[in-house]
Order: sequence, then C-alpha cells, then structure tokens
Amino acid sequence: MTTATPSAPPAPTTTTTVASRIRDRSLRTPNKVAMREKNYGVWQEVTWAEYWDTAMTAAHALLALGVEPGDRVAVHSENRREWLYSDIATVAVRAMTVGLYPTNPAPEVAYLLSHSGAKILIAEDQEQVDKALEVLDDLPDLEHIVYLEPRGIRRRYDNQKLMFWDDFCDIGKRHREEHHGAVEERMSQAKPDDVMTLVYTSGTTGPPKGAMLTVSNVEFCIQELVEGGGFTSPPPSDADIMLSYLPLCHVAERIFTTWFNASAGVQVNFAESIATVQPNLTEIQPSVLFGVPRIWEKVLAGVNIKLASASLIKRTNARFWLRVADRLGDKLVRNGGEHTIGTRLVYAVGWLFLFRALRDRIGMRKVRYAASGAAPIAPEVLKFYMGIGVPMHEVYGMTENTAIATANFPGRVKLGTVGEPQKGIELKIDETTGEIMTRHAGVFAGYWRNTEATAKTIDPDGWLHTGDVGVWVDGTHVKIVDRMKDIIITAGGKNVSPSEIENALKASEFIKEAIVIGDRRPYLTALIGIELDTVGEWAQRRGIAYTTYRDLSEREEVIKLVQGVVDHVNERFAQVETIKKFQMLPKELDHEDGELTATQKVKRSAMADRFDDVVESMYGKAGVS
Repeated sequence: MTTATPSAPPAPTTTTTVASRIRDRSLRTPNKVAMREKNYGVWQEVTWAEYWDTAMTAAHALLALGVEPGDRVAVHSENRREWLYSDIATVAVRAMTVGLYPTNPAPEVAYLLSHSGAKILIAEDQEQVDKALEVLDDLPDLEHIVYLEPRGIRRRYDNQKLMFWDDFCDIGKRHREEHHGAVEERMSQAKPDDVMTLVYTSGTTGPPKGAMLTVSNVEFCIQELVEGGGFTSPPPSDADIMLSYLPLCHVAERIFTTWFNASAGVQVNFAESIATVQPNLTEIQPSVLFGVPRIWEKVLAGVNIKLASASLIKRTNARFWLRVADRLGDKLVRNGGEHTIGTRLVYAVGWLFLFRALRDRIGMRKVRYAASGAAPIAPEVLKFYMGIGVPMHEVYGMTENTAIATANFPGRVKLGTVGEPQKGIELKIDETTGEIMTRHAGVFAGYWRNTEATAKTIDPDGWLHTGDVGVWVDGTHVKIVDRMKDIIITAGGKNVSPSEIENALKASEFIKEAIVIGDRRPYLTALIGIELDTVGEWAQRRGIAYTTYRDLSEREEVIKLVQGVVDHVNERFAQVETIKKFQMLPKELDHEDGELTATQKVKRSAMADRFDDVVESMYGKAGVS
C-alpha cells in the first residue's frame, strides 16, 4: 500500500468544505482505507492519502482546463472512485458538481447539460459518451468530455473535446508541478454561500429543476445528520462500513457515501453494479445501510423466492421462525423498536435457528443502523426487518432541505411515520392545507435559473414548502399522507391518498408496481405490474408455462393471484378507498420509455397518457373485476 504525500502544506482555510475534510483526514490517517472498489474480482483499496492525492491531481486538471469558481462540472457514471475524485476536485476549485443518472437517455442528458451549462463532463464509458455526442450540437458550453473507460472510444472516435481520464490526470500532474499550491489557494477562498452542487429533482410532473446546495447547506447537513447522530446512534465513525450503490447524483446517496465518508471516515465500498447489490452486500456485510423502498421490497421478495424452493425441513423451520419474527416485530413496534428481556431471549433462540443465517445471506448480519427513505414504504416491510433483527428506521427529507427533516430515532420508532423532527430545525404542518414546511440552515439557495419556482417553494419568511401532506402522530412524530399533487378527490368529493394503498399492494412479493387511479372518478381502480422473478418462480412451481412478461401477466392464474392480493388489501381500507377494478400492466415500466423517473418513481401523467385506453376500460364495460 503506497502513501502519497501532499505537494504542499495546506493553505489556511476559514470555510470548511467536504474537500478540506478529505484533505485533513488524509493528514491525520494517511494509510487508513477510505474506499474500496472491485476490479477483476479483487477488492482494490484506496487510502486517505491516495484519495486526496488523486483528487488534488484532478483539481489541478480542472484549473488547467480553465474551470473558474461557479463553473459546472458534470459527472455521468455509476458509483466508483472517479465519481468521488471528480466531486471533491470540483468542490476544491469552488465549482459546482452536477450529477447525472446513468440511466438518463440522450434527450435528458441534453437538457441537464444545457440547463446547467456544464463546462466539463466526466463520462464513464462509451454508452454515456455516445449520449453526449448525440446532442453535442445543443451544448455550446460543454468544452471537454473526459471518459473513464477507453474501450470502444480511443481508436474509434475523433472529436477534439474527448479526453481519456489518464490524459486528464497527466494534465493535472503537469499543472501541479508548474503551479504549486494553486488548488490550496483556491480552496482558501471558499465561502459558505458558494454553490457546491446542483442536484436535479426527479421531474415527475415536468422538467427536472436544479436545486442549488451551498457549502453551508452541506456543512449543516453533516453537523446534524452525521456528527450530531441525526441518523445513527452513536454517530458513524471510521469503524463503520458502507456499500455505495444508489446513484450518487441523488442527495441521499451523496450523504451516505460522500459526506459520511468525508466527515466520519466511514469506509465506502462500491457495488460492482446495481445488479450485484445482493452478492456485494453478502460479501461486505456493512454496518450502516441506506435503501429506497424498492431495494427493501426486492430483498424481501428474494427471501420468499428462496424459501419457496427450499427443502421441506428448511421451509418448515424458516416459516416457523418468520412467524416468530412477525410477532417480535409487533412487540418491537409497540416498544419503539427496543427489545425487552423477553423478546431478546426469544430472538437469541431464533438467532441460532434462522436469523443469523438469514441476515448473513441477505448481507445484513452486521448492520447496526438501517434506514429507508426517498419514498413511502409499507409498514409491513419495515416490520419484517425489525423482526429478524435489522434495526430499521424510516427517515424523511428532500433535496431542497438537504434531506434534513425527520427521522425515527433508535428507541423511539413509530411504524407508519417518518419520525420526529431533527434537532436544530423548525418544522410545522399547515393547519389548512396539511403541507409540511421546514426552516433551517439546510434549506437550499433556490433553483438554478428558475426564480419563479424558487419563489413558490421558499416563502418570504424562509419556510420551505415541501409539497408533502402530513399529520402529527401523538404530537411528536410525522406521518406522510401523500404528495399534495397526488391526492385523489373522487367524484363523491372524498379525499384519498393513493400512496398508502399502493404501498400496501407493493408489500406483496408478487407486485412490483401499483398505480391507483380515481381522481374525479366514481371509484378507485389500479394498474398493477407483477414482480417478474417472484411470479415467474411461483408459476414454474405450478407448471404454468409462459414466454414473456406480458404472457405471464395475462395468465388467468396470475390474475387470480393478484386479485387475492387486492382483496386482502381492500379489507384494510374504508369502502371509498378500496380498489374496485384493476388491469395488469403489459410491460415492465422503464425510465427510457418515460414511465419512470431516474429515481424509479412513477410519472403519473405519463402513465395516464400511455395507458389511457386501459384506464378507460375500467370505467366502462371492460376490465378485470
């Protein structure tokens, strides 16, 4: 393991940034491992000294290419070391990082790069480079495209703007030798109101908006959520291990990967891909784990698939202890997530017979803190993890308040809520509209090049209007009802929250997507998409042959299976909130087809247009009932 020595003593820095945090940690613990990435099946370690040395070289390269304070540097890549190097380098030279989702199609790439006015693009491979080149004529501000993987590019492409990462670093090394201390000087000029990053919203109802997060926003986030233990208790440290797998352009993953790492020294391990998250979890066994609902639901579905195909003895044992886990979950929920002496003894026996092996298999044996956020999740899913011993907490925040709003704190968990307001912030719920509002030092500086949207989101008194409807539970915890724009008002004038019904349906291992419809309609209906792996395995066990997703979803047996789920969920809701008819989605929803956002949220307006005939059939004579 090599140790890289900084080229010069750091210049005095009056404003702390994530870049200065990385620099300082590289001086304190130069040989400790900061991150790991798998190459050719072997985990490659990066020390803090190596991390800062590479980030410094990249920062010098940005200076050499003419990046000035306030310029935008875009990163279009899966999670990997170069994402962090580029991000920290950009912050060091007082520019703004703009993250793009790897799944962004070319038209969205064009919009994001054009709207942000990105000067430099760090693109992972040929796929991402092709997207940029396809729309290059619409990007007058883009001067350089730095690609990380040379395969298919170096010998086939002839464009003056293209540059291989190694060549980019060579430019940085030369600039570093010739302009000794230039990056440190730029860092010393950092101001709290410098815009550090543009985080583009998912754009469920229109074009994505670029939320401007400043240095002071991010530092407040670090102080509250990391150093202040706003998410974990005790706060994270360099003894903690994390898996980085959700897109780094999303504020939640930036917190858990980059800011946890920079401020607490948490070791980051990059997943090989989103498809290898489960084996990577099993291999790494992280101590802190964040996931969006889709991840938690998919892991649970995988458990059910494995259980269904196990031997009779294993299946009988597992089902018995999972019933015990369900009862343990109920007791933990009533006790705020804390064990009693009795539940601890029962769990200890279950640990010997199932829980240890199960947690080891799903990669959560060492998890001391797990969190779900970014979208609502069914309480039943959270209770499953609590029952098998994973300390699960639902949290709430949004890009515009640097993800600082509420959290279920250890020992004070209330299932079905997103927890209590974080310390040091103001949170209120409007008595008339029910809208949740927050006010604190993490509230963003506004939307990039969109003063009108900014004025609608931050009122003159500094309150951020979240657009989420909420209610107080026991006067301490907040329950999210739904997005204001998604509330359904039936033809009879009843207000219905579709997300609660949708989450209840998606708690089934057989259902992947559920879109409840009924605004200005006489009753509620739903579009339902199956979980292909789970339903496919279910069909195979019953000898039901199929060829495609559509073929399987249209099988009479599968429709009856889904009907059973719908009937079970309907029992939990008032008559006006029950699903009267449903139709099966003929395909898996896809980001590139415009049906999902990059964060896998359903675009309701797009669904209404794309499946208009299917929806209308449920309000006529046709439809499944």
